[in-house]
Amino acid sequence: MGGVMEAIRRRFSLVFFSFAAAFFLLAVFLKFLRSMPWWCSCAVCEAYVTKSWTSHFDNLCDWYAHLLRHSPTGTIHIHVLGNTVTANPDNVEHILRARFDNYPKGKPFSAILRDLLGRGIFNVDGQAWLFQRKMAVAELGSSAVRFFASCIVAAEVRDRLLPLLDSAAADGRVLDLQDVFRRFTFDSICKISFGLDPGCLELSLPLSEFAAAFDAASRLSAARAAVTMPIVWKVKRLLNWGPERELREAIRMVNLLAEELIRRRRKLGFSSNHDLLSRFMACVGDEDDNYLRDIVISFLLAGRDTVSSALTSFFLLLSSHPEVLSAIRDEIDRVVGGRVVASYDRLRDLHYVHAALYEAMRLYPPVQFDSKFCVVDDVLPDGTFVGRGTRVTYHAYAMGRMEELWGSDCHEFRPQRWLRDGAFVPESPFKYPVFQGGLRVCLGKEMALMEMKMVIVAMVRKFDVELAANSGSRPPKFVPGLTASLEGGLAVRVRMLGGEQRSVL
Repeated sequence: MGGVMEAIRRRFSLVFFSFAAAFFLLAVFLKFLRSMPWWCSCAVCEAYVTKSWTSHFDNLCDWYAHLLRHSPTGTIHIHVLGNTVTANPDNVEHILRARFDNYPKGKPFSAILRDLLGRGIFNVDGQAWLFQRKMAVAELGSSAVRFFASCIVAAEVRDRLLPLLDSAAADGRVLDLQDVFRRFTFDSICKISFGLDPGCLELSLPLSEFAAAFDAASRLSAARAAVTMPIVWKVKRLLNWGPERELREAIRMVNLLAEELIRRRRKLGFSSNHDLLSRFMACVGDEDDNYLRDIVISFLLAGRDTVSSALTSFFLLLSSHPEVLSAIRDEIDRVVGGRVVASYDRLRDLHYVHAALYEAMRLYPPVQFDSKFCVVDDVLPDGTFVGRGTRVTYHAYAMGRMEELWGSDCHEFRPQRWLRDGAFVPESPFKYPVFQGGLRVCLGKEMALMEMKMVIVAMVRKFDVELAANSGSRPPKFVPGLTASLEGGLAVRVRMLGGEQRSVL
């Protein structure tokens, strides 16, 4: 009997001590988890992790804008992401100009986008970035190249965009204007930057399939940055599982498109051509296809997605502001005369159109935010401490909605806020960082503005563009991605204007 009791006591002791050890290890593990940057129980981080913010806001950018508006400094912290987010112009200038060397893109950002952008200009720092920037300046910076680009855009508007809209107006069909602009800007960027007509490419699938893959790759790559534990997407990538498997397939298709562009450029020759791709081939040699692929994809992202995003938002806003439409048409009649497609020189004199475009991008910037990583400990001008390795984000979307920056009417679409005595007057790029600022300011800014104004002039003076049923019944909902795009596109009907008829959208 005593032996049995002794055995029971020993087993009980073993179970007890095993349980105590397991409980202790669990407590140590939980303490370890709580010490990690992605564990935080503050109200903001809890709302982010649980997504409770979705009960009040359709878009993450609107929630961020709400938080930044209510912050005394215009700066907030998302601890679970290790991210300091600001809408303070002084901070933006500090990051982009004053302490530029301390806020590179950084290795964490490069890792997130490496599969899509590789060693392209938007995903590198230091000498690699400087080399590509110098090459791009040579291509995009001269007035001769801009004039050449304006001729290409004018031909695309005249020969492709307007006939498509004429056809849609004739049969009354609904168009997805966002998709129309994406196709238009893809054709334009291929001709301007690569010297190629997309219609001449020998592809195994329709271009629409490659465009869908490009959009998916952008969306899924951006989703990596929203994960509180980067190890999660890295493990999924290793296992080729879930969204990482979808991303790999999308990038495979994007690579096929880039490879065909490179093959076609090589076949036609590049030594005597002055497009961007030819310049890179001549300087770095045309054997490094992976590097050339990164160049192609980076400029497709810049030339296709940002311009189409801005044009889509512009016509969305124009649809509910007939007074702006009327003022635009009056200026076009006065400056451009009877021509449907404006000349390059005349575009410069369209101050109201320029102001309306800037105002649309203030409210709906094509790139809603941009992030850098802090190299050494720093203090922002508003007193915010930024530790080494912290992600620092300036939020252009939120900045366009800050009352202290733009006044009590900051939510209104008012192009006249950009005009002084009828002339366009820009704001500081650190108050309006739509085109970034400092050393990383957008090199394609002038070319993009030229392209957008040429499209606007041609469409506005020849057509009424009306939102299809339900398209404008609720605030815009954006698809997460590297650039802003409307969920479901922008469904419209176009109606041709007759003679001197002028009507509102």
